[in-house]
Amino acid sequence: MMGDGSAIGVVTGLFRKGEVREERGLPKPASEEIEVDAAGVVGDFNRYRHENLHDDPDSALLLLPEEILAQLRAEGWPVRPGDLGENVSCRGVPYDLLQPGSRVTIGAVGAGITRPCDPCSNLYVLPYVGEERGPEFMKTLFHRRGWYARVLAPGHVRLGDPIVLG
Repeated sequence: MMGDGSAIGVVTGLFRKGEVREERGLPKPASEEIEVDAAGVVGDFNRYRHENLHDDPDSALLLLPEEILAQLRAEGWPVRPGDLGENVSCRGVPYDLLQPGSRVTIGAVGAGITRPCDPCSNLYVLPYVGEERGPEFMKTLFHRRGWYARVLAPGHVRLGDPIVLG
């Protein structure tokens, strides 16, 4: 582990989607375990990150508190785990606790939070969004799509693993 703090949360979902020609990386199917290297989740392909960000290591992982998904569902959006492109969903991690420069240990993986993930028009592919509701959904997700992180120490993450700040 990177830090000696106590767990602030737990991993509740792990997601990856391999490259599928002419498809976006949404939604991402669930996995029970993921391997993470310096480039991100092994076997996960994010077309936007690859084509637009040129595989920027500051966007290697996307971490999203499941409490955000619950808020969105309460607001009438039938969002499911993996829909927003997250690699790791968690419970018990206050959204505002994660800020650029924060370091977290997720299972055996060390990561540094780099920036919030801004909503984008790729989310229009979700069946409950589409072109008509896309702008409304993007506005709804502003400051609630999760946090990008750079991988500082590769390793494996399993469902139920602790998340430690520091």
